[in-house]
Amino acid sequence: MIVNLHDSISLASKLTPKRVSNAWNIWRSYQRSIKTGKSSMIGLPISMAIEPTTACNLRCPECPSGLRSFTRPTGKLDTQLFEKIMQDVHEHLIYLTFYFQGEPYLNPQFLDMVKVADKFKIYTTTSTNAHFLDDGNARKTVESGLNRLIISIDGASQETYESYRKEGDLTKVLEGTQNILKWRKELKSKSPKVVWQFLVVRPNEHEIPKIKKLAKEFGVDKVAFKTAQIYDYENGSPLIPTMDKYSRYRPNGDGSYSIKNELENKCWKMWQSCVVTWDGQVIPCCFDKDASHSMGSVSEKSFEEIWFSKPYQNFRNALLNSRSEIEICKNCTEGLTVWA
Repeated sequence: MIVNLHDSISLASKLTPKRVSNAWNIWRSYQRSIKTGKSSMIGLPISMAIEPTTACNLRCPECPSGLRSFTRPTGKLDTQLFEKIMQDVHEHLIYLTFYFQGEPYLNPQFLDMVKVADKFKIYTTTSTNAHFLDDGNARKTVESGLNRLIISIDGASQETYESYRKEGDLTKVLEGTQNILKWRKELKSKSPKVVWQFLVVRPNEHEIPKIKKLAKEFGVDKVAFKTAQIYDYENGSPLIPTMDKYSRYRPNGDGSYSIKNELENKCWKMWQSCVVTWDGQVIPCCFDKDASHSMGSVSEKSFEEIWFSKPYQNFRNALLNSRSEIEICKNCTEGLTVWA
């Protein structure tokens, strides 16, 4: 999680006695579960990611949206379904990410949903490739109440940027950034905080100094360097950085690679957060790209019923018993440094 002082203040402003009490219960549940090796749950999630759409305009090589490789249904989140979810979770939810797969701005109702969450006093964030932040959308974004805007900018030159962000235009990213900062100033708003996210891969690692300089020139609030998930890392990949601090994987000396994660039998995410896909499937976390571990649909059941269900408890128990045997956990960041 990327935060600064204003982020911390904004986040703190979302706290209520009920949300604080619930967060404490979640923490206690997690600690008890680790100690006993058996899942215990006496609270509801404090954080959630919701997927506005699976569609994307780019074709990034390590992304199911970019590769058009989903095995699950694709589509966009319906406003009525979103409002139902908010009714179910708003009393305990503190932090909401409008992103899982896809480009959020390709859902025409995306910013209307942000407004709904803002009315419930939930901290909101999203991640975008910024190709749709024209002047009108930039103003609407500031007016929506969005707290934090992560802009993916994986290169300081067009050549480097498009080597990963296939079919992307760096000029549009820079213009989108300028539009947001302009309207934030015009509307005298402190939000959204603008974070440039630089996903470090081998083709762009040489431009880290350049992107730091460019960030200062544009006046973004933060530039954050993120380690990249590589799907087929075992035999190496041209995307694995040469700079060890920016890599989730270590060379074994024989041409093969291993993930640096020790995969301990615990995962805080499994107690404090979850993901809801565009069609309402509740899944354990963001590593379940194809929703292979759906715990139920919020279009058919209440969120609380799903959260405390036997399938969910069984999944948590399986993780506590042997996390390394769960496929979606094998390339997970829980236990790794994500932000270098």
